Amino acid sequence: MKTILKGGYVLLLGILISCGGKEEKKQDGFQVERQKTTQKATQKVETETTKASERIDLENKGVGPITSVDLSTDIDQALVAEGKAAYDQLCLACHRVGKKFIGPAPDGILKRRSPEWIMNMILNPEGMVKEDPLAKDLFMEFNGSPMANQGLSEEQARAVLEYFRTL
Repeated sequence: MKTILKGGYVLLLGILISCGGKEEKKQDGFQVERQKTTQKATQKVETETTKASERIDLENKGVGPITSVDLSTDIDQALVAEGKAAYDQLCLACHRVGKKFIGPAPDGILKRRSPEWIMNMILNPEGMVKEDPLAKDLFMEFNGSPMANQGLSEEQARAVLEYFRTL
């Protein structure tokens, strides 16, 4: 029994000695070089942290037939009525004023998007989701729900835009 105890102590002492006393030495020649953060990387982080529906981008005109829209300072009430009728008939199933639904809320949209982008999204939603980065982000934010192409004419899309100006 004494022999087993002595053997156990010797074994334990051997384990303790073999584990202790090691020092890790710094090896020369291994370095990690880090690149400086650029402005683009900072912007990318901002766009990833801000929801696409809340992001402001008034410069982007989108992808589609509309390259320029002139908005007068006065709101055309007849065009508003036409746009509201089209919106209520075709858009209300997915877009609700004042709240997120299947798609983003349209109120305040002209503070976040250019008129051209809005009209191109109405007229060419498939092309926008394929080629426009902001439309792609919106598509992902709203669980991959694509915006349906309602087949509106440019005049009808312009009327919907005029309605959006009143929201």
